[in-house]
Amino acid sequence: MFSFFKRFKKPADEPLDTSAEETPEAAEDEEASPPVIEAELDREPAVDAAIPAETPPPAEPEAEAIPAPAADDAPKPYWQGRTQSQWVRGPETDEASEEIVPPPLPDAAAKKSWMSRLRHGLSKTSSSLTGIFVGAKIDEDLYEELETALLMSDAGVDATEFLLESLREKVRAERLTDASQVKAALRALLVDLLRPLEKSLMLGRAQPLVMMIAGVNGVGKTTSIGKLAKHLQSFNQSVLLAAGDTFRAAAREQLTVWGERNNVTVIAQESGDAAAVIFDAVGAARARKIDVMMADTAGRLPTQLHLMEELRKVRRVIAKAMPDAPHEVLLVIDANTGQNALAQVKAFDDALGLTGLIVTKLDGTAKGGILAAIARQRPIPVYFIGVGEKVEDLQPFSAEEFADALLG
Repeated sequence: MFSFFKRFKKPADEPLDTSAEETPEAAEDEEASPPVIEAELDREPAVDAAIPAETPPPAEPEAEAIPAPAADDAPKPYWQGRTQSQWVRGPETDEASEEIVPPPLPDAAAKKSWMSRLRHGLSKTSSSLTGIFVGAKIDEDLYEELETALLMSDAGVDATEFLLESLREKVRAERLTDASQVKAALRALLVDLLRPLEKSLMLGRAQPLVMMIAGVNGVGKTTSIGKLAKHLQSFNQSVLLAAGDTFRAAAREQLTVWGERNNVTVIAQESGDAAAVIFDAVGAARARKIDVMMADTAGRLPTQLHLMEELRKVRRVIAKAMPDAPHEVLLVIDANTGQNALAQVKAFDDALGLTGLIVTKLDGTAKGGILAAIARQRPIPVYFIGVGEKVEDLQPFSAEEFADALLG
């Protein structure tokens, strides 16, 4: 073991005392009393009598100083898709030089995989739209075919008329003569239309950030909560779930399974009022200093007025548990339901005041045009879109990526 204290040579003119012999009592005293570092620094080491005075003793090699890491070189948090617990240790050299190495940035392959799944999910609408521009002339027939394709994609009458009228004006103003140019113009108009729906979920503005999740039966609400919990954990957010769906059979068990997968606590009761369960969950989240609390609610149709009134009651109870809550009221909609999804958005928004949407099941049969209808009729932010059953199949919505998947 290298010594961190520098040793000095004893002066040659000082005689060595070799007469004293170590007694057993002295040895015992020496073993009982540990050496004191300060005294050892003042004491000079003995020199072997066999070595001449003019010959210096062999010097011990000094340990190489290990510089302390600079503040700018210290590992910094990396929240893009990974938590601090997923960091890995560097080479085991010395405790003082041990470093925490962040994982590599998400590569292009992951992005390509997501775009591939999104294109596959929107392939039905994409094939209808892109096929129109193959060898087409810029005439009235082209606009009629586009109108039919947009209506069939669930874009709705309002969004279809808006896009076609804007496209006609753009073609005239820019004097577009090639079908590929018209296709690019339509893509740009679609991005502009969907851009207001592109918004990030703001974290950290309250503790806990209380999120109320609503939706009709069968849209994938409970599954989306489990996926969203995993996504929030990747941003170093602690999560607590409330099993407020006390009507559907096995809803509590399904949410509990997702909690076990993500190592997240689930507040649930065998039976009881949904508002009471969520009230207890808010209290537990505040006591445990949880970052995000998500409350599952019973699925119901907006036409069932008495059930919608119960949903309003849940919102009022959450406000009693925490005055400024809920901070987010999200609606999960199925992209396969077409214009019915727009009706759900309007009804739940009128009843609860929605702050965001999660669009699920964009995985092969969905048409995707419903987002254009929502952008025109009720432009509520779309926080996430889902294209499958895996955790990574729920991703933040991007207007550019969505338009590329439709018209790329």
